[in-house]
Amino acid sequence: MSLDQPKTVDEEAIIRMAERVETAQRYAVPIRKLTEDYPDLTIADAYRVQTALRRNLEKKGERVIGWKAGLTSKPKMAQMGVSTPGVGFLTDAMERPANSKITVSDMIHPRVEAEIAFVTNKELSGKVTRDEVLAATDYVQPALEVIDSRFTGFKFDLESVLADNSSSARYVPGGRMIRPDALDLRTVGVVLEHNGEIAEIGAGAEVLGHPAEAIAMLVGVLDDMGEVLPEGSFVMAGAITAAVAVKPGDSITARFYEMGSITVTFTE
Repeated sequence: MSLDQPKTVDEEAIIRMAERVETAQRYAVPIRKLTEDYPDLTIADAYRVQTALRRNLEKKGERVIGWKAGLTSKPKMAQMGVSTPGVGFLTDAMERPANSKITVSDMIHPRVEAEIAFVTNKELSGKVTRDEVLAATDYVQPALEVIDSRFTGFKFDLESVLADNSSSARYVPGGRMIRPDALDLRTVGVVLEHNGEIAEIGAGAEVLGHPAEAIAMLVGVLDDMGEVLPEGSFVMAGAITAAVAVKPGDSITARFYEMGSITVTFTE
Protein backbone atom coordinates (compact mmCIF):
# COMPACT_ATOMS: atom_id res chain seq x y z
CA MET A 1 0.00 0.00 0.00
CA SER A 2 1.41 3.36 -0.95
CA LEU A 3 0.69 6.55 0.90
CA ASP A 4 2.30 8.62 -1.84
CA GLN A 5 -0.96 10.38 -2.59
CA PRO A 6 -1.66 14.11 -2.63
CA LYS A 7 -3.28 15.60 0.44
CA THR A 8 -6.82 16.54 -0.51
CA VAL A 9 -8.01 18.04 2.78
CA ASP A 10 -6.43 20.59 5.07
CA GLU A 11 -5.35 20.05 8.64
CA GLU A 12 -8.48 21.65 10.07
CA ALA A 13 -10.63 19.11 8.22
CA ILE A 14 -8.43 16.27 9.51
CA ILE A 15 -8.98 17.46 13.08
CA ARG A 16 -12.74 17.72 12.54
CA MET A 17 -12.93 14.18 11.15
CA ALA A 18 -10.84 12.77 14.00
CA GLU A 19 -13.15 14.43 16.52
CA ARG A 20 -16.18 13.04 14.69
CA VAL A 21 -14.77 9.51 14.78
CA GLU A 22 -13.74 9.80 18.43
CA THR A 23 -17.23 10.95 19.42
CA ALA A 24 -18.80 8.03 17.54
CA GLN A 25 -16.46 5.59 19.28
CA ARG A 26 -16.86 7.07 22.74
CA TYR A 27 -20.65 7.38 22.72
CA ALA A 28 -21.58 4.54 20.33
CA VAL A 29 -23.36 6.95 18.01
CA PRO A 30 -23.21 5.98 14.31
CA ILE A 31 -22.01 8.52 11.77
CA ARG A 32 -22.16 8.59 8.01
CA LYS A 33 -19.14 7.73 5.90
CA LEU A 34 -16.52 10.43 5.99
CA THR A 35 -16.28 10.36 2.20
CA GLU A 36 -19.86 11.61 1.96
CA ASP A 37 -18.62 14.96 3.27
CA TYR A 38 -15.07 14.64 1.92
CA PRO A 39 -15.40 12.74 -1.39
CA ASP A 40 -11.78 13.36 -2.34
CA LEU A 41 -10.44 11.79 0.87
CA THR A 42 -7.42 9.62 0.02
CA ILE A 43 -5.90 6.68 1.89
CA ALA A 44 -3.05 9.00 2.95
CA ASP A 45 -5.61 11.45 4.34
CA ALA A 46 -7.42 8.63 6.14
CA TYR A 47 -4.22 7.71 7.96
CA ARG A 48 -3.78 11.38 8.87
CA VAL A 49 -7.21 11.21 10.53
CA GLN A 50 -6.23 7.98 12.29
CA THR A 51 -3.03 9.60 13.57
CA ALA A 52 -4.94 12.62 14.84
CA LEU A 53 -7.34 10.26 16.64
CA ARG A 54 -4.38 8.43 18.20
CA ARG A 55 -2.88 11.69 19.45
CA ASN A 56 -6.24 12.71 20.94
CA LEU A 57 -6.53 9.43 22.86
CA GLU A 58 -2.95 9.64 24.07
CA LYS A 59 -3.65 13.13 25.42
CA LYS A 60 -6.54 11.62 27.37
CA GLY A 61 -4.19 9.07 28.99
CA GLU A 62 -4.49 6.04 26.75
CA ARG A 63 -1.24 4.27 25.91
CA VAL A 64 -0.54 2.67 22.53
CA ILE A 65 0.71 -0.88 23.18
CA GLY A 66 0.67 -2.19 19.63
CA TRP A 67 -0.98 -2.34 16.23
CA LYS A 68 -3.31 -4.49 14.17
CA ALA A 69 -3.38 -5.47 10.56
CA GLY A 70 -6.87 -5.46 9.10
CA LEU A 71 -8.62 -6.82 6.03
CA THR A 72 -5.81 -9.33 5.50
CA SER A 73 -7.85 -12.43 4.61
CA LYS A 74 -9.95 -13.10 1.54
CA PRO A 75 -13.05 -13.95 3.64
CA LYS A 76 -12.73 -10.68 5.53
CA MET A 77 -12.12 -8.62 2.38
CA ALA A 78 -15.21 -10.16 0.82
CA GLN A 79 -17.27 -9.52 3.96
CA MET A 80 -16.20 -5.89 4.14
CA GLY A 81 -16.35 -5.23 0.40
CA VAL A 82 -12.76 -3.97 0.10
CA SER A 83 -9.62 -5.28 -1.60
CA THR A 84 -6.71 -3.62 0.25
CA PRO A 85 -5.38 -4.40 3.76
CA GLY A 86 -4.89 -1.67 6.32
CA VAL A 87 -3.62 -1.04 9.85
CA GLY A 88 -4.87 0.39 13.11
CA PHE A 89 -3.46 1.10 16.55
CA LEU A 90 -4.25 -0.66 19.85
CA THR A 91 -4.34 1.02 23.26
CA ASP A 92 -4.33 -0.34 26.78
CA ALA A 93 -7.95 0.81 27.20
CA MET A 94 -9.07 -1.61 24.46
CA GLU A 95 -7.68 -4.75 26.14
CA ARG A 96 -9.94 -7.27 27.87
CA PRO A 97 -8.82 -10.49 29.63
CA ALA A 98 -9.77 -13.97 28.45
CA ASN A 99 -12.88 -15.45 30.11
CA SER A 100 -14.20 -11.95 30.76
CA LYS A 101 -17.58 -10.40 30.12
CA ILE A 102 -17.50 -7.71 27.45
CA THR A 103 -20.24 -5.10 27.25
CA VAL A 104 -21.78 -4.34 23.88
CA SER A 105 -23.94 -1.36 24.85
CA ASP A 106 -20.91 0.87 24.21
CA MET A 107 -20.52 -0.44 20.65
CA ILE A 108 -22.57 -0.04 17.47
CA HIS A 109 -21.91 -3.11 15.28
CA PRO A 110 -19.87 -5.51 17.47
CA ARG A 111 -18.34 -8.46 15.65
CA VAL A 112 -15.69 -10.97 16.73
CA GLU A 113 -12.84 -12.54 14.82
CA ALA A 114 -9.97 -14.90 15.65
CA GLU A 115 -6.39 -13.84 14.99
CA ILE A 116 -2.76 -14.73 15.65
CA ALA A 117 -0.86 -12.07 17.62
CA PHE A 118 2.87 -11.40 17.55
CA VAL A 119 4.92 -9.88 20.39
CA THR A 120 8.16 -8.33 19.17
CA ASN A 121 11.58 -8.41 20.85
CA LYS A 122 13.18 -5.65 18.80
CA GLU A 123 12.18 -2.62 16.79
CA LEU A 124 11.06 -3.14 13.20
CA SER A 125 11.15 -0.35 10.64
CA GLY A 126 11.26 0.23 6.91
CA LYS A 127 10.37 -2.47 4.40
CA VAL A 128 10.86 -5.85 6.06
CA THR A 129 10.38 -9.48 5.03
CA ARG A 130 8.39 -12.26 6.62
CA ASP A 131 11.63 -13.86 7.86
CA GLU A 132 12.73 -10.59 9.44
CA VAL A 133 9.39 -10.37 11.23
CA LEU A 134 9.73 -13.92 12.56
CA ALA A 135 13.32 -13.24 13.70
CA ALA A 136 12.08 -10.18 15.63
CA THR A 137 9.19 -12.06 17.28
CA ASP A 138 9.51 -13.15 20.91
CA TYR A 139 6.36 -15.28 20.78
CA VAL A 140 3.01 -15.67 19.09
CA GLN A 141 -0.32 -16.33 20.78
CA PRO A 142 -4.04 -16.53 20.02
CA ALA A 143 -6.18 -13.43 20.20
CA LEU A 144 -9.76 -12.39 19.70
CA GLU A 145 -10.61 -9.00 18.29
CA VAL A 146 -13.96 -7.30 18.75
CA ILE A 147 -14.37 -4.88 15.88
CA ASP A 148 -16.96 -2.15 15.61
CA SER A 149 -17.58 -0.08 12.52
CA ARG A 150 -18.95 3.28 13.56
CA PHE A 151 -20.79 3.98 10.29
CA THR A 152 -24.55 4.08 9.80
CA GLY A 153 -26.02 0.90 8.38
CA PHE A 154 -22.65 -0.90 8.47
CA LYS A 155 -21.84 0.80 5.15
CA PHE A 156 -18.36 2.14 4.52
CA ASP A 157 -15.40 2.41 2.18
CA LEU A 158 -11.70 1.81 2.76
CA GLU A 159 -10.86 5.44 3.44
CA SER A 160 -13.59 5.75 6.08
CA VAL A 161 -12.61 2.43 7.69
CA LEU A 162 -8.95 3.46 7.98
CA ALA A 163 -9.90 6.81 9.50
CA ASP A 164 -12.04 4.85 11.98
CA ASN A 165 -8.84 3.09 13.15
CA SER A 166 -9.65 0.03 11.04
CA SER A 167 -12.75 -0.65 13.18
CA SER A 168 -10.66 -1.32 16.31
CA ALA A 169 -12.68 -1.66 19.52
CA ARG A 170 -11.52 -4.43 21.92
CA TYR A 171 -8.92 -7.19 21.87
CA VAL A 172 -8.43 -10.30 24.02
CA PRO A 173 -5.04 -12.04 24.25
CA GLY A 174 -5.09 -15.64 25.44
CA GLY A 175 -4.07 -19.23 24.81
CA ARG A 176 -0.45 -20.35 24.83
CA MET A 177 2.62 -18.22 24.17
CA ILE A 178 4.69 -20.11 21.59
CA ARG A 179 7.96 -19.44 19.81
CA PRO A 180 7.18 -18.55 16.18
CA ASP A 181 9.45 -21.33 14.86
CA ALA A 182 7.74 -24.00 16.97
CA LEU A 183 4.93 -24.54 14.46
CA ASP A 184 3.97 -23.63 10.92
CA LEU A 185 1.70 -20.61 11.32
CA ARG A 186 0.26 -21.19 7.84
CA THR A 187 -1.33 -24.47 8.92
CA VAL A 188 -2.59 -23.43 12.35
CA GLY A 189 -6.28 -24.28 12.19
CA VAL A 190 -8.87 -22.13 13.96
CA VAL A 191 -12.45 -22.97 14.86
CA LEU A 192 -14.65 -20.07 15.95
CA GLU A 193 -17.68 -21.16 18.00
CA HIS A 194 -20.72 -18.97 18.55
CA ASN A 195 -22.89 -20.10 21.46
CA GLY A 196 -21.39 -23.58 21.24
CA GLU A 197 -21.97 -23.98 17.51
CA ILE A 198 -19.21 -23.85 14.90
CA ALA A 199 -19.57 -20.55 13.08
CA GLU A 200 -16.30 -20.20 11.15
CA ILE A 201 -13.28 -22.38 10.30
CA GLY A 202 -9.98 -21.24 8.84
CA ALA A 203 -6.20 -21.53 8.92
CA GLY A 204 -3.31 -19.11 9.24
CA ALA A 205 -2.60 -19.20 5.51
CA GLU A 206 -5.80 -17.20 4.97
CA VAL A 207 -3.86 -14.16 6.20
CA LEU A 208 -1.82 -13.09 3.15
CA GLY A 209 -0.47 -16.65 2.81
CA HIS A 210 1.31 -16.40 6.19
CA PRO A 211 0.42 -14.24 9.23
CA ALA A 212 3.96 -12.81 9.37
CA GLU A 213 3.37 -11.32 5.91
CA ALA A 214 0.63 -9.19 7.46
CA ILE A 215 3.06 -7.90 10.08
CA ALA A 216 5.59 -7.07 7.36
CA MET A 217 2.85 -5.19 5.48
CA LEU A 218 1.97 -3.31 8.67
CA VAL A 219 5.59 -2.28 9.29
CA GLY A 220 5.73 -0.96 5.72
CA VAL A 221 2.60 1.14 6.23
CA LEU A 222 4.04 2.50 9.47
CA ASP A 223 7.20 3.41 7.58
CA ASP A 224 5.10 5.33 5.04
CA MET A 225 3.53 7.16 7.99
CA GLY A 226 6.96 8.00 9.41
CA GLU A 227 6.53 5.51 12.25
CA VAL A 228 8.29 2.36 13.49
CA LEU A 229 7.04 -0.75 15.27
CA PRO A 230 8.66 -0.57 18.72
CA GLU A 231 10.22 -3.45 20.60
CA GLY A 232 7.67 -5.17 22.84
CA SER A 233 4.71 -4.37 20.60
CA PHE A 234 1.59 -6.55 20.62
CA VAL A 235 0.56 -6.91 16.97
CA MET A 236 -2.46 -8.75 15.59
CA ALA A 237 -2.09 -10.17 12.09
CA GLY A 238 -5.72 -9.88 11.02
CA ALA A 239 -8.80 -12.07 10.90
CA ILE A 240 -8.37 -15.67 9.84
CA THR A 241 -12.13 -16.00 9.22
CA ALA A 242 -15.06 -13.70 8.57
CA ALA A 243 -16.25 -11.86 11.69
CA VAL A 244 -19.25 -13.07 13.71
CA ALA A 245 -21.84 -10.57 14.96
CA VAL A 246 -22.59 -10.74 18.70
CA LYS A 247 -25.26 -9.47 21.06
CA PRO A 248 -25.87 -9.59 24.84
CA GLY A 249 -25.97 -13.17 26.12
CA ASP A 250 -23.70 -14.56 23.39
CA SER A 251 -20.49 -16.46 24.00
CA ILE A 252 -17.55 -16.89 21.65
CA THR A 253 -14.80 -19.51 21.84
CA ALA A 254 -11.86 -19.61 19.45
CA ARG A 255 -9.87 -22.85 19.37
CA PHE A 256 -6.39 -22.72 17.82
CA TYR A 257 -4.57 -25.92 16.87
CA GLU A 258 -1.74 -26.47 19.38
CA MET A 259 -2.11 -22.89 20.65
CA GLY A 260 -5.03 -23.20 23.07
CA SER A 261 -8.36 -21.42 23.17
CA ILE A 262 -10.02 -18.18 24.26
CA THR A 263 -13.58 -17.71 25.50
CA VAL A 264 -15.47 -14.49 26.15
CA THR A 265 -19.12 -13.69 26.83
CA PHE A 266 -21.08 -10.56 25.97
CA THR A 267 -23.40 -8.53 28.16
CA GLU A 268 -25.51 -5.42 27.81
